[in-house]
Amino acid sequence: MKDQIDELTLLLLHLTSFTEDYGLGDAQRSWKGYPFESLNELSENEYIRSSKQSKSVYLTEKGIEQAKKLMKKYNMEEQ
Repeated sequence: MKDQIDELTLLLLHLTSFTEDYGLGDAQRSWKGYPFESLNELSENEYIRSSKQSKSVYLTEKGIEQAKKLMKKYNMEEQ
């Protein structure tokens, strides 16, 4: 069940993300309103990057690609 929670957390981070220009290009960010255990796991798997002071996370390219695979797994269409 823990793996499914982590998958769905990544999927929700992706679906609720927004694009932000950070000076060197654009980055996808999302707010951290999810269980810290899942956020820590996603960070360890290099799907997201975060700092303890920040209220949001950056989705990595690896995380975005994984989220897109999860959309297919859960029969969702990208808008």
